[in-house]
Amino acid sequence: MRNASSMTIGNLAKATGTRVETVRWYEKVGLLPEPERSGGNYRLYGPGHLRRLSFIRRGRALGFTVEQIRDLLALSDDRERSCGEVDTIARAHLADVERKLADLTRLAAELREVIGQCGCGSVADCRIIEALSPSGEAA
Repeated sequence: MRNASSMTIGNLAKATGTRVETVRWYEKVGLLPEPERSGGNYRLYGPGHLRRLSFIRRGRALGFTVEQIRDLLALSDDRERSCGEVDTIARAHLADVERKLADLTRLAAELREVIGQCGCGSVADCRIIEALSPSGEAA
């Protein structure tokens, strides 16, 4: 039975900027609860689905893994629980992001150095090709 606040998968996807296939996948992996079905067997989503999918999308945008989001959703479902576990997950994710950022900063410096050595001559003398090749030999 359809109520005034239900929406189709297409409307839910559009409202959250999510692809329909992704919505189905979130259902399949248990992040999004299965919706009610209409008489014609169409999925009908309610405001709770919209809130939950928006939470998932925001978490993914912040780089949280699917498993971290699963844990955060479970914690958010228990409103009386201490947020210490949420803080632990967020801090671990931040540490991972900062490690990746440091790696990317080192990578950018290395690329700047290699590019800076480029004399824009022939490929045979290209320092970039040389830096990418094992033992400094051309591929």
